[in-house]
Amino acid sequence: MRAGAEQVAGSGRAIVALRRSGVVRTERPDRLFGMGLGLLRYRFTIAAAYVVGAARHPDRIAVIDEEGAVTFGELQRRTDAMARGFADAGVGPGVRVGVLCRNHRGAIEAQVAVGKLGADVVLLNTGLSAGQLKEVAAELELHTVVADPEFDAALAGLPADCPVVHDLTQLDGTGALPRRPRVGRTIVLTSGTTGTPKGARRPPPRSLAPAAAILSTIPLRAAEPVLIAAPLLHTWGYAALQLAALHGSPVVLRRKFDPAEFLRVVEEQRCEAVFAVPVMLQRVLELPAAQLDAAWTQHRPRIVAVSGSALPAELATTFQDRFGDVLYNLYGSTEVSWASIASPADLRAAPGTAGRAPAGTRLVILDEDGRPVPTGTEGRVFVRNDMPFEGYTREGADIERTGGMLGTGDIGRLDEDGRLQLTGRADDMIVSGGENVHPGPVEDLLTARPEVREAAVLGVPDAQYGQRLAAFVVLEPGASVDAHDVRAWVRGELGRFSVPRDVEFVDGLPRNATGKVVHRELRGPDKDADLV
Repeated sequence: MRAGAEQVAGSGRAIVALRRSGVVRTERPDRLFGMGLGLLRYRFTIAAAYVVGAARHPDRIAVIDEEGAVTFGELQRRTDAMARGFADAGVGPGVRVGVLCRNHRGAIEAQVAVGKLGADVVLLNTGLSAGQLKEVAAELELHTVVADPEFDAALAGLPADCPVVHDLTQLDGTGALPRRPRVGRTIVLTSGTTGTPKGARRPPPRSLAPAAAILSTIPLRAAEPVLIAAPLLHTWGYAALQLAALHGSPVVLRRKFDPAEFLRVVEEQRCEAVFAVPVMLQRVLELPAAQLDAAWTQHRPRIVAVSGSALPAELATTFQDRFGDVLYNLYGSTEVSWASIASPADLRAAPGTAGRAPAGTRLVILDEDGRPVPTGTEGRVFVRNDMPFEGYTREGADIERTGGMLGTGDIGRLDEDGRLQLTGRADDMIVSGGENVHPGPVEDLLTARPEVREAAVLGVPDAQYGQRLAAFVVLEPGASVDAHDVRAWVRGELGRFSVPRDVEFVDGLPRNATGKVVHRELRGPDKDADLV
């Protein structure tokens, strides 16, 4: 009974939020009938969102990419043809189809077409190696992979019975589509920064409550153009797509991220909302001052929402000083969806904060015994909301759970205003000479230095102390800094066990597509960062 009451209350909040954003409004009877059929047929899936959009506003632009624009009506006809072609090739309920695409219409159309058949979509990271792709394809038993041609070399090791589709427009078939197919699952791969990525099963929303949670802090509006710069095949980009489709918003996409193009497209397409990852904003701010001064003078977005990796305090402040108080920071993960959201006001009051729990979300800090800790005390972050994942596809893998809440794997504390400040990953904490040491504060201290462009700190084995910290530092052009300087900065602000004994200066940090530093690559040879 309690769960049912909570679901009804969540739906009520969602209706209020969606009415405020313009999603819920009076419609013509004929369009309302088509919208109802779409929801009845495909429930709360990405396929349903675009079918409803085609019934509601068929002539509105759905996607704008380098190839031009496609309307909701055109996308409906295209994905019907693609779905028939997939069905003729054996794709159906329970079958898994991998998608390995940059940000363009094909990445969306593949998901919609597969969803119309009740099959599962596996979102494949564009940064996976050939070996990882082979392992993931075998573990998840992929039937087909939809991929951009640029990934042919990486896909060469796939099983022979797993065909690769490069051109979705060539798909068509003669059979009728199922009237009410099984609700397919979307499987998102974990970041894989410390090992082989795992598949995490994302459920479709059971109500509109998840949208209400996000909209309680991030004020999206229906029909307004949205630039999704974050990778569509990662949790944050996928969430942005779900929200944009729900709002009937034109989605603006570019295959690869370029900071100057990012600024230009926002202004040209008059995007009111932008979804990005923090390192993208960092790259924007590294453009020449004259270029930044000329940016967004004719149009500035109301919302720049980031997630996917930590937002440094200095980056948040510098970005808002330059472009105004438009920045939102969502903290979550593939497993828990969201935990907290920081508004522009939060980021002014406490730069670098992960924000507060939005509507319908419980956020707590627990000690090692699973008990809540006092305000301001550090502990493990746990969350409960309306969209937890359904578990990993890998047998035996799971995350920590307690009292119906999921652990994020992070360490943090709540301030007096309920804002979350993250310290670091629980598994990143090291014990050096009997002292618990977190790399997070050391990274924050280093990246706040004007001489440092970016830095990563992690634990490495130590024969004397058990473990020690190692710092990998990228300097600003022209900066003159040595290892002694780095250690002196840390020694002056933090305890002696926080001083990194190893300091290595590198040209760049290896990052995945969401901007997270890939620690396993820091322990080996340096590799250049690869942003989408």
